Amino acid sequence: MLLTALIPSNKVAQWLLVHIHHLLDLIGLEKDQLIEEIIYVAIIVCLALFLGWAIKSIVLYALRKFMLLRHSEVGKELISHNVLGRCSHIIPPLVLLALLPFAFTEETPVQTIIYRILLIYTVIVVCRAICTVTSFIWLRFDQTRNSKNLPLRGILDTTLGIIWFIAIIISISIIVNKSPVNLFTGLGAFAAVLMLVFKDSILGLVAGLQLSQNDMLRVGDWIVVPSTIANGIVIDVTLTAVKVQNWDNTIVTLPPYTLISTSFQNWRGMSDSGCRQIARSVIIDSDTIMPTTPDMIATLRAKYPIMDSYLKKIEALGHPDYDPGLATVNGTNKTNLGLFRIYMCQWLLNNSAIRHDQQILVRVMAPTGEGIPLQIWCFTATTAWTAYEAIQSEMFEHIAVTAIDFGLRLFNDPSGTDVTTVRMTNATPLQPAAPPVRATEPRPADMTDPAPAVKADSSLAGNTNSTNDSTNAATNTGNIKPSSDTANGNQA
Repeated sequence: MLLTALIPSNKVAQWLLVHIHHLLDLIGLEKDQLIEEIIYVAIIVCLALFLGWAIKSIVLYALRKFMLLRHSEVGKELISHNVLGRCSHIIPPLVLLALLPFAFTEETPVQTIIYRILLIYTVIVVCRAICTVTSFIWLRFDQTRNSKNLPLRGILDTTLGIIWFIAIIISISIIVNKSPVNLFTGLGAFAAVLMLVFKDSILGLVAGLQLSQNDMLRVGDWIVVPSTIANGIVIDVTLTAVKVQNWDNTIVTLPPYTLISTSFQNWRGMSDSGCRQIARSVIIDSDTIMPTTPDMIATLRAKYPIMDSYLKKIEALGHPDYDPGLATVNGTNKTNLGLFRIYMCQWLLNNSAIRHDQQILVRVMAPTGEGIPLQIWCFTATTAWTAYEAIQSEMFEHIAVTAIDFGLRLFNDPSGTDVTTVRMTNATPLQPAAPPVRATEPRPADMTDPAPAVKADSSLAGNTNSTNDSTNAATNTGNIKPSSDTANGNQA
């Protein structure tokens, strides 16, 4: 009824047929039914395309004029996303459906095939127009109402999937000439197959709903998924994928149900709070920790006057002040490490780059084989990565140069430059073996030449001394002892 009201097909068709007859008479062609049908179909196709183009142009022209008058953001987005252009594609198939039946005097198989193809095309363009409008509505909602950047893209993808699924069922019903209701009832037998085919989509939909409902993930969040290489900013969340841009600009794609089935870390709380934690330790050489003396305290108090107020306080109390507050000074005047903790707490409290409404701690951790760890626990007043690293680097550079004034040395593993002397140890020399005895003929005593014998003995003694020296050197080569004043570096 609506199509008939929009396009008076009967009158238009009769008018077209009459003019086709006149055209054939003018040309001088014989009136043939096949020629009339071909000309009629060509004319109504051209007419349908012209009407679609004309309506699209008129609507877009009117919308642009409306935008100039009202400065409407909605109108600008309608044009930029080509919503009206895609919706205008509905006009040509509607015109064809209204005028095509009058091209044939009787029902033929060709007419049936053309008519069904036209109906399927109409279903497709209508479905596409509905999806375009739905996507535009979601886009407007996401820009204006979704202030939390919740991952609602999965819901849109599910809606579009349902629309296209219905369009496919209707198209199949047109091809087989059956009611869509019968096809829907027959799908129950294929439920298991459908569940298997659309498993990822179903899991993605459920995961997306859980992520949105519990506000676990938003577009723009910095997340870390330990079981994967994902460590960066979420740039998109769809029905089947979560895209994360790592800090090296690589893109990691995860299925949404991975974030539900496993744990992941979201740094949104850090970004929203406006501060970022520093929790890093340096290792103090335990041999350099010693009791304080009045001269040591006086020297350090004069060099670092920011410690004076707290030292006076604990001297008046007679014991350290165990303040339970968040940003307080903790330390003692009994050891040089306790004085250094006092100084670092005061230094952090006087630093404008450190948040004073968050926890500040300078604490001694459990000793290790390398030494005693001293941990700095505080929060920077910014979450910007560059500024955060600059503040943290400045802090530990300051610790490295001031710890020396308190008599503390930071631990560092020995390196090649730490070995400065080599001392040879004493070793027992090895005795040389007896020279081999040569068999000689006996000679009379008066015929023995004493000079060669003395020379041989002298040569043998020289060889023996040389052997002993070589043996001692070979024995003591590997005995290397580090110098007693081995230098230790800094370790943060």
